[in-house]
Amino acid sequence: MAGGYKILTFAGGDEVNARALLLSTGVSYRRLNAPGAGPFTGAGIYYGAALSEAASVAGEDIHIVGGANSAGQAAVFFAAHARTVTLLVRGASLEDAMSQYVVERIHATGNITVAVRREVAGVDGTDRLQSITIRDLATGGEQTVPATAMFVFIGAAPLTDWLDGVLVRDDHGFVLAGPDLAAGGKLPASWPLDRAPYHLESSVPGVFVAGDVRAQSAKRVASAVGEGAMAVMLVHRYLEVL
Repeated sequence: MAGGYKILTFAGGDEVNARALLLSTGVSYRRLNAPGAGPFTGAGIYYGAALSEAASVAGEDIHIVGGANSAGQAAVFFAAHARTVTLLVRGASLEDAMSQYVVERIHATGNITVAVRREVAGVDGTDRLQSITIRDLATGGEQTVPATAMFVFIGAAPLTDWLDGVLVRDDHGFVLAGPDLAAGGKLPASWPLDRAPYHLESSVPGVFVAGDVRAQSAKRVASAVGEGAMAVMLVHRYLEVL
């Protein structure tokens, strides 16, 4: 920062100076680290669950990898279209990381099978996914089963290392903003103003954050759009009192 301006430096060396910044860089979804998985991204292995995929899995036996709410909600969604849905969970139970209402919906859906303590040990196919190898983490045993589609929900990384030492982030690298900055009822020592941060304002006054990259965000498109609109309003508020 210089003279009240924030200086954003790009990889190529170009710089942009601004009174206020809005960070909305999203996240990078973690990839499945299983032998053979890479070539089938978009050809049987998918990261996320788009409505457009529903028709393509009609009558199929599909697999979903993950143990949190996103995986559970996808299982319920695809169960209305696929013949069967197998949910592969590394943990010992769904309750470890999934909301109870999602767990109850899964158990109430007859064509969803939950396989706990399981991971994908391998992937195979020609031009598309054809089979996956599932490892039982309790016994070490492996089983190869036919698979035409697998949807992966194993978390996301915000890729915010470039903000290290500049903005306060949580343990996973997501940017803290607004009330989330005051953990334990106390703002970071680096906060320079008498007022509290605005709702989407980071630990640097005038630097706002919206969408998936923000800590505690909902990780949904509609929510990110709403936060972006709110952040623009807060930017104007910030500039008015400079």
